[in-house]
Amino acid sequence: MPQSNNQLHRAKELKNNEFYTFMDDIENELSKYDLAQFESKIVYCNCDDPTWSNFFKFFIKWGQRLKIKEVHFTNYANGKRQFKQLTLFELDDLKESAEDDKKGTAHHWIYTPATNKIVKKELNGNGDFRSNECKEILCKCDIVVTNPPFSLFREFIDLIIVTYNKQFLIIGDINISKYRDCFNLIKTNKFWFGYTQVKKFINNELVKQKFGNKFWYTNLDVKYRHQPFVLHEQDLSQFCRYDNYDAIEVPQVKLIPDNYFEPMGVPITFLQKYCPEQFEILGISEGNAIFELTNRGLSKEFVENYYKNGGTGSYNINHPILGYYNKDGIATIPFSRIIIRRKQNELSN
Repeated sequence: MPQSNNQLHRAKELKNNEFYTFMDDIENELSKYDLAQFESKIVYCNCDDPTWSNFFKFFIKWGQRLKIKEVHFTNYANGKRQFKQLTLFELDDLKESAEDDKKGTAHHWIYTPATNKIVKKELNGNGDFRSNECKEILCKCDIVVTNPPFSLFREFIDLIIVTYNKQFLIIGDINISKYRDCFNLIKTNKFWFGYTQVKKFINNELVKQKFGNKFWYTNLDVKYRHQPFVLHEQDLSQFCRYDNYDAIEVPQVKLIPDNYFEPMGVPITFLQKYCPEQFEILGISEGNAIFELTNRGLSKEFVENYYKNGGTGSYNINHPILGYYNKDGIATIPFSRIIIRRKQNELSN
């Protein structure tokens, strides 16, 4: 019997969520944090099976040096998985985990660095991070460190921040900052970018796959948030102004002017350097969130000019996105922009 569209979509989604993090990327990111943030803490990797997770290998290797109290791991076991099972290493006492996954059996591992012992328990359910079993473990932990399923990132972040208010260090897509719920958490300093970008993963077919849009996100303290980055005086006449909001368009982060203290739109990559002591985030340039900045979407005249000059995409009158006329008078819609403003009190610091 042929699969339904829903079944095919779910199978594709599951397959597209199966990306495994390289050890060097984990070590590169974690090495940049103050180790005291992990001391005496309980860490939870709630999307990780030791059979294939390099997060497990990392904490086994570094748990004692980090002075972590405990590390907990739970895995999602899917008995209907139809593609290769990844095994990163061949420890005899972990080989059975791959078979358990095929059977749909999930486990909870507890590693205690002080004794270097691992306790393994079978879960009643399938190990989904949204299950009550996993939520009970989450309640007891201090810091979540993992690579959650990309398609479930928003649900994951809502669980660990909004519901349980946990510290975390996780991997996600740069475009999550465009979603209103995630953006509001970034805007209110509930979480931010980590230090590094993750450019490669191993997929379920054991093939290295490269990405250009995956980053670490965290609410652990990072140094750059306390280090205002150097700005330079700019010729303000080079910047265009938005047609439907009183702000200038700054096309590159390096062009943010030192001599301007009004709203400006900057690329999303600004968030990798965002120092809340230097700037405040006002909003984002697309979606219904722009109506928190302005009551004007795109005008009829702007939309007509945009398409007349070869514009692409689907935009209509009052579309919720910011646009501007470039120096040649052509209506232009930039990629997503973060709307920011310099803080006046920064000058006295």
